[in-house]
Amino acid sequence: MNIMDFNVKKLAADAGTFLSRAVQFTEEKLGQAEKTELDAHLENLLSKAECTKIWTEKIMKQTEVLLQPNPNARIEEFVYEKLDRKAPSRINNPELLGQYMIDAGTEFGPGTAYGNALIKCGETQKRIGTADRELIQTSALNFLTPLRNFIEGDYKTIAKERKLLQNKRLDLDAAKTRLKKAKAAETRASQLNSARLEGDNIMVNFSYMLNFLHVKWLKIWAEEVTKSEQELRITQSEFDRQAEITRLLLEGISSTHAHHLRCLNDFVEAQMTYYAQCYQYMLDLQKQLGSFPSNYHSNNNQTSVAPIPSASSNVIGSSALTSTSGLVMTSPSNLSDLKECSGSRKARVLYDYDAANSSELSLLADEVITVFSVVGMDSDWLMGERGNQKGRVPITYLELLN
Repeated sequence: MNIMDFNVKKLAADAGTFLSRAVQFTEEKLGQAEKTELDAHLENLLSKAECTKIWTEKIMKQTEVLLQPNPNARIEEFVYEKLDRKAPSRINNPELLGQYMIDAGTEFGPGTAYGNALIKCGETQKRIGTADRELIQTSALNFLTPLRNFIEGDYKTIAKERKLLQNKRLDLDAAKTRLKKAKAAETRASQLNSARLEGDNIMVNFSYMLNFLHVKWLKIWAEEVTKSEQELRITQSEFDRQAEITRLLLEGISSTHAHHLRCLNDFVEAQMTYYAQCYQYMLDLQKQLGSFPSNYHSNNNQTSVAPIPSASSNVIGSSALTSTSGLVMTSPSNLSDLKECSGSRKARVLYDYDAANSSELSLLADEVITVFSVVGMDSDWLMGERGNQKGRVPITYLELLN
């Protein structure tokens, strides 16, 4: 029973405090009550903390969009995080593209130039996907997590203490208002008592009797002066104490900025590593694709046009002409030497070549074959011979041996 009485009294006291704060807040908004202003330094710290919170949230959200553009995936990761469970691993876009390229290249044939190129491109895309996954993990650990810890931890504590400071200020201003009213009542009661003492006729005595209750009521306010002054001292002390606690917390924002600066450096380093890896992967891929000839074969077995290989120092003869696209073309004098040579000559194959039809001879890089010209054959082709195999070969794939 005593516990219930205590709870009821506490509930009533809390309700009275809440009502007092609400009245004070409303009167301040209406301009009917004075408001205790915080000192300039504390106001500046509060503004700095609010600004830090706003921009940290914006940077954090946009970084999440940058690292994971798919909103559904972000929602799924958020749900798993709140459930304190690990999100299932999902294949990212570069890895998916790489797998498609590898599958296509395998179906087209790894021995063909296009199929081989697709496989190599797919492998590079999968490496980029792995690097992308590492970037997300590193950025989440070293950059996003500290930002989120500030929003969900430090700033929540600051906001809680700031709200408590606001309540203490309302209590202080309410105590000031009550003391002001009590002093006004004391002054009015003193004036009424003075008027009573000066009268001595029947009407004055009758007036005294009528005003007796009114004076008593005013004296209650006068008796409240001492109580209000004591309450003011308590609320002032609590307000000063809460202001100091809030100030100490807010001064930690500078340390937060320094910590976030270190996290930002980690994020930049992670991005730099990622882009450097991607650049190196693509550079290697470009070199690999540069060794592939650009084959264009007709589908109806018509006469094929000899493709021009990528840039290489090993060209037929000693002189070469470089086109604006970066490809090296055999000079006309060397072509004429090959076409006008009598008999057969040995030639080294510079690049792999897949025969487009039965009239052509497939070639393997670095093998040595016998070549000779045939009257009436296209000027870009020679007849090649390897053992019992014979067929047309593109001149630009050969290096004539002395």
